Amino acid sequence: MSQIVVLPHAQLCPQGAVIDADTAKTICDNLLDHGIEIDHACEKSCACTTCHVVIREGFDALTPAEDDEEDLLDKAWGLEPASRLSCQAFVPADTDLVVEIPRYTINHAKEEH
Repeated sequence: MSQIVVLPHAQLCPQGAVIDADTAKTICDNLLDHGIEIDHACEKSCACTTCHVVIREGFDALTPAEDDEEDLLDKAWGLEPASRLSCQAFVPADTDLVVEIPRYTINHAKEEH
């Protein structure tokens, strides 16, 4: 079983969290399933960057990003070498991830989901 350790985020997860992750789902879906309301303005279709996360541990275990994701990541606020769109990155089996949700997104008109 894999776990996702979510580092504290002032609005979305102030205390941080440890999630038993479903490896058949993306990081985004795992967060949403556990009440962490990460933005996903494009409804997880790889058309925006609002679900951008930084993988602090476990990045190398993820499957490589597709070209569409790489192109979008260039527009993400706070881009780092270990950045991914959480809607596109599936949780790897038998590997724990440490995930940081950036403070800001480019989603100016935040929608409630």
